[in-house]
Formats: sequence, C-alpha cells, structure tokens
Amino acid sequence: MSTQTEETSSKPHEFVVPKKCVKTPGDLPLWQKSEAYYEYLGFILALNGAVQGNALDGQCPQSPVINNVIQMLNKFDEWIKEIPPTEQPQRFGNKSFRTWHERLEQNAVEELKQVLPEDLHRAIPEIVQYLYESFGNPTRIDYGTGHEMAFLMFLCCMFKIHAFEESDKIAVVTKVFNRYLELVRRLQLIYRMEPAGSHGVWSLDDYQFVPFIWGSGQLIGHPRIEPRHFVDQGIVESYSKKYMFLGCIEFISQVKIGPFAEHSNQLWNVSAVSSWSKVNSGLIKMYQAEVLAKFPVIQHVFFGSLLPLTPMVPKCSKPIVEPNYKGAPVDNNQPPPPASPQ
Repeated sequence: MSTQTEETSSKPHEFVVPKKCVKTPGDLPLWQKSEAYYEYLGFILALNGAVQGNALDGQCPQSPVINNVIQMLNKFDEWIKEIPPTEQPQRFGNKSFRTWHERLEQNAVEELKQVLPEDLHRAIPEIVQYLYESFGNPTRIDYGTGHEMAFLMFLCCMFKIHAFEESDKIAVVTKVFNRYLELVRRLQLIYRMEPAGSHGVWSLDDYQFVPFIWGSGQLIGHPRIEPRHFVDQGIVESYSKKYMFLGCIEFISQVKIGPFAEHSNQLWNVSAVSSWSKVNSGLIKMYQAEVLAKFPVIQHVFFGSLLPLTPMVPKCSKPIVEPNYKGAPVDNNQPPPPASPQ
C-alpha cells in the first residue's frame, strides 16, 4: 500500500456538517455501496468480535475519553430528574421530552468539548449531529433503531478521529454503549416514547437491535448459558447485569405483559437456535436486511466526511483519517455485496 506525499498527509482533515442524502428508495443502492455502509458494518462486526467472552462488569482497558463519554451520558440522565414528565391526557409521547431534547441541542457542543482533547474540537460540528439524533425524535416523541444507529455512528466516528483507542473496543460496548442503553430506556419509560417504525411482535424489540447482536456475541462459548436459557426467568435475573442480551430480555419482560412467546414471538423463536454463534450470525444478517436495507431508517442517516456516501473503492493510498479500530469484515479490494432483504 503506497502512502500519501508528506505535503498531502500534513494537511488537516476537513470536517463538515453532515447531511441527509438518501432521499428516495431509489437512493438505497448508493448507501449499500458506500464507504459509510462498509465503515459502519465493519465497526459493528469489529466490536462484535472484540466483546466475545467479556461480561459487562468485567475489567477491560479504558482510555480517559471512555470515562468522559460516560460522564456526559450521566449528565444527560440527570436532566431527566430535572425535567419531570408533564401531566397530560395522552398516554404516549410526553411533551417534556421536547424540553429534554432542547437542552441536549443547547448543550451538546459544550459537553463534547469536555469529552474531547482540545486538538479534536474541530471535529465537533460533524460528530455532534449524530449525538443530536441518538435519543429520539422531539417532534414525534418516538425512538427506534435509527436513533440507536445514530449513536453507533457517533461511536464509530470517535474511533475514526482517534478519540477512542484501539484498546477501547471492549469498553465501548460494555461500558459506553451499555450506559447509553440504560439512559434511553429511562427516556422511553419516563417520557412514554412511541416506538419508531415498530414491527410489533414480529420484531426483536420495539426500540433496539444492536444490543442483541453484541449481547449474543458476549455469550458465544459461554460454559453454562445457552440460547434456550434466556427464556428462563431465573437465569435472566441472575445474569442480566453481566450480559447485554439478558438485560434486553429483562427490560422487555418488565414493560410487556402476557406470555413471552406471544409478545416477543421472534425472540421466542431465537431461543430454539442451537448455539450463540448461530444466533449471532443470524442477527447480523437480519440487521442488514431489516434495518440497513430499509428506506424508512436510512432516509434519516447523516453523511459527512467521516461516514461519506461516496462509493467504496479499492484504496491505493492511506486515508487522511484512518479508522483506529481493526477487524473490519471487508477486503478493501473486494467488498462483499450487502445482504438483500429476505
């Protein structure tokens, strides 16, 4: 692989304010062949591999920025206490969420200045847009996999600008993303947020998807817990704080009533799969087909310099901003075709 000239490589990377670019269903192929698609999918798979065998409460390397992001999420959580739900006749969509989100938009830039070292502050106008989108829509007061995806793109960008280090991969899942899950669950409950684009009982969950991927990845090779065990309430109660997948099951069981097989039919079917590795690979394919290939989700995705909509091409030179994580699933010279909807 050849390198750039010294003159080119010394130029600072130009960050941009990202924009929505997928305007019609006909634009989906642009996304599925883009650098952003392969960067994002590579990020999901790289962290999926890193987290195997690692519990949420386990020790792992953490750079200072990891703790900074967690402290930022803690502050966002404190705002919920300061902005209680409004008394209103509607069952769903408490209007106080709009006040919470307005505070997010007013403060996120300053919060990121506290998170990032000063030499990375110039990246904030680009990455803050993903943070704005990470917690739900203030107009509709809903939350779904697109908002989850925005936060994951924020985390991906944090690797790309070298705010996170290579050794942070496990902590990004078990510490940062898990803290994010705790926060958005509180937002969903306190402000009675509607599911965005829910498929009802035929989906894994009304709100999340990736914690099932990374959560099943954690459990690959576990000596005791098999997929059939996650419908066992005793197992869930004992291990929900250690494994993200079981934490998801616990939350679903708290917010839904009736037999599990009825309110979560898709997950009930997953419990019959023979191994966590098969669950994990199946969920990755499902995510590609049911989230990454769906226009209602991708129309809301923002594209900038870090996650561009430009076509994925063989790389003959070193990029200006190179991802600081390894394990991307694609060969730069021969990217595999994206999964088609089943």
